[in-house]
Amino acid sequence: MMNFNISKKALKGYFMKPQHFSVNDGEGIRTLIFLAGCPLRCIWCSNPESQIELCNNSQVYSEFIKEYNINEIVDEVIKYKTFYRYSGGGVTFSGGEPTLQLEMLKSLSEIFYDKAIDMAIETCGYFDFIKVEAVLDKMSTIFVDIKHMDSSKHIKLTSKDNKLILDNIKKMGEKDLPLIIRIPLIESINSDKENIINTVEFMKSYINNPKLEFLPHHFYAEKKYEQLGIKAASKNLKAPSSIYISELKKLAMSYGIDVVKY
Repeated sequence: MMNFNISKKALKGYFMKPQHFSVNDGEGIRTLIFLAGCPLRCIWCSNPESQIELCNNSQVYSEFIKEYNINEIVDEVIKYKTFYRYSGGGVTFSGGEPTLQLEMLKSLSEIFYDKAIDMAIETCGYFDFIKVEAVLDKMSTIFVDIKHMDSSKHIKLTSKDNKLILDNIKKMGEKDLPLIIRIPLIESINSDKENIINTVEFMKSYINNPKLEFLPHHFYAEKKYEQLGIKAASKNLKAPSSIYISELKKLAMSYGIDVVKY
């Protein structure tokens, strides 16, 4: 497994290829910066290349993950600044889990903040809140997944308990940070109405003006699993029907949840 303890002197990190002109991960036109590594092992992971120790082919893996120094990442973002300015867009940190490479994330967020570039983050919520708080304060949007409200099921699905994630959401709610909760919807896994009700009741209790986005399961990552030599559990998973998803949206809205779509 690669070492994510980045030297402040060199400040290098491991990234997947940046994605420009995204319109699904925050407001306006955005550049997605994917930081490698993740503490969770979700059975439906759409970026398996971030799960470094699972890769059985290091040569193939190196095609997905590159080492960049901080100046290279900044330069990659700055050249699209005009598009951000005129569309109301910016940068979205994603992964993997971006908070895992915390020194790099902190430094990038400070640089982009000083350059008046809008920032958002997509996180699984599994982090030390005190260490990440300064980064979160700079974000215009914070996307956080709630994979499942049941702790034992969450462990089976992701390898980790959900207590830290839910505690961090409570803390972000207390600070009234710009939260959007996401649920990766998977049939017979977490799409049952009991789990959705438990999720929206939690949101109502701890988040002001709660916003929710449903993310139906997809199969975009299957080719990457094959290339990396990783067995894909996602082949046995599927998204609920569009009719059922509409029912879930109405259910969430009946609890006073703002259902959004990016």
